[in-house]
Amino acid sequence: MSDKSLRGTRLGAQSLESDEGVEPAARRVAEYHCPQGHITKVPFSVEADVPALWECKCGAEALLMDGERPLPKAVKPARTHWDMLLERRTVADLEILLDERLALLRAAQLPRKVKRSA
Repeated sequence: MSDKSLRGTRLGAQSLESDEGVEPAARRVAEYHCPQGHITKVPFSVEADVPALWECKCGAEALLMDGERPLPKAVKPARTHWDMLLERRTVADLEILLDERLALLRAAQLPRKVKRSA
């Protein structure tokens, strides 16, 4: 029986592979400085694009050493229900609809919602 047998070994707890001849990927260390004075060092692959900003452990934005702060991206305002309504109808149309519905409500011609009992 060979000595590399699986019998008696703890599968998953120990690997039968060795690190012989394995070379790690080339890396570079990026250094970030935060406004609070913290320094964060992050290893990146030499092939990776290094971001100009990194979140510091204190929550502030740390800037890459010798890097320039990127321009902020234009933020698109959120579309509200009113904005979407105005895409379909004009304010004059909405006023006409409101007047019609109020007239029906005042005349008690609108169907009332039925309350369900538990």
